Amino acid sequence: MANEKKPWAGRFKEATAKSVERFTCSLHVDARLYRYDIEGSVAHATMLADAGIISRKDSAAIIRGLKSILKDMDQGEFVFDPADEDIHMAIEKELIRRVGQAGGKLHTARSRNDQIALDVRLYLRVEIDNIVRRLLDLRKQLVKLAKSEIRTIMPGYTHMQKAQPVLLSHYLLAFAEMFGRDEQRLSDCRCRLNVLPLGVAALAGTGLPIDRSRTAQLLNFPAVSQNSMDTVADRDYVAEFIFTAALCMTHLSRFCEDLILWSSDEFGFVQISDAYTTGSSIMPQKKNPDIAELIRGKSARVYGDLFAILTLLKGLPMTYNRDLQEDKEPLFDAVDTVKDCLSIFTEMLEHTVFNAERMYDAASGGFSTATDVAEYLVEKGLPFRQAHEIVGHIVADCIQSKKTLADLTLSEFKKHYAGFEADISYRIQLENSVNARKALGGTAGTAVRERIRAFEKSLKKK
Repeated sequence: MANEKKPWAGRFKEATAKSVERFTCSLHVDARLYRYDIEGSVAHATMLADAGIISRKDSAAIIRGLKSILKDMDQGEFVFDPADEDIHMAIEKELIRRVGQAGGKLHTARSRNDQIALDVRLYLRVEIDNIVRRLLDLRKQLVKLAKSEIRTIMPGYTHMQKAQPVLLSHYLLAFAEMFGRDEQRLSDCRCRLNVLPLGVAALAGTGLPIDRSRTAQLLNFPAVSQNSMDTVADRDYVAEFIFTAALCMTHLSRFCEDLILWSSDEFGFVQISDAYTTGSSIMPQKKNPDIAELIRGKSARVYGDLFAILTLLKGLPMTYNRDLQEDKEPLFDAVDTVKDCLSIFTEMLEHTVFNAERMYDAASGGFSTATDVAEYLVEKGLPFRQAHEIVGHIVADCIQSKKTLADLTLSEFKKHYAGFEADISYRIQLENSVNARKALGGTAGTAVRERIRAFEKSLKKK
């Protein structure tokens, strides 16, 4: 007996096994695309009528039916049939039930292959905009903090060893730069995915006189795909988005790593609000930076999503294959994870206090102004390599005598090079070390203030 429930039942003599229905069903995953599926279907029905392929009456009935389904789904009143394979079939079946045979004309000149490509592009357009807004909020918070902490000096690190003193503001703006690149990559990705796929049908296009430009106009796509085979096979935009999300999570994770370290007793650089930390079930004194740790951990999820989509695509023959049903879970997970992490991280950052005194004390140690001494000697005419060696000997002697650079007398400096003068004590002060780095991109207060103003100007326009 033919399986009457399936849209492709005509060729089959046996009903689909229940186990196969369960295994092939994607409704539990792609149901979240219902709004975009209906949006695309309304545009498709409008175009079919404009092109004279279906009647205006049938088109109007289809659109009314789709809008009623959308209303029920928005209100949570729509009851899904577990027998439906996917969101496309769930909507189409209900549409036919509500408006009769006119509903069966909606699928004219399209396939689920180009239909799902449309749904995902419509979905990603919206979600990229949502993520960009969250990145904007985070960057504004970073600039706000940078402005308020413009006098706070902290140790800069390389290899997790104290290197040179920098402004905390400079550190914060470093992440503003990173997240700015994430925003740019998302915008670039949005441009590349913002191409209409609908109208190429299964893989070869359609022989019916459709007007794809009209559909593109209705759905606000600035371009129409040019190769039907590429259109249904293409998931580059999914992979590109997940890569961009993964890189954004990398930046969040690196920031979180610093905050985790800085909130420890050993550093004591930050105090995260009690409302954004948790305790221990056994140790009463504990205050754990769990949000930062979870974000650091969730970055691994998005890396997994990226690996999954690339592995899924790497061996697929042209054009559409059912494997592509599996693209949505990593995509949705990446979208949800990066959105949630950006939101909670920005919120936590608003409730984080930096310990300027502790940072300053830490920056004073580790011979962090040794490079300033070398640059001082360069200004005296020495080759940098010779200056580097001299300062290395000075530091070695300080370590042996348990002194800092600031403890040395002028005569002790002169033991290593006769050209030292009294102004060397000025050069090795933290504030002077920081403010000496005035070149574009440096940590001097003048350079950082200029960058803050540039950020404020650009972010105000968005």
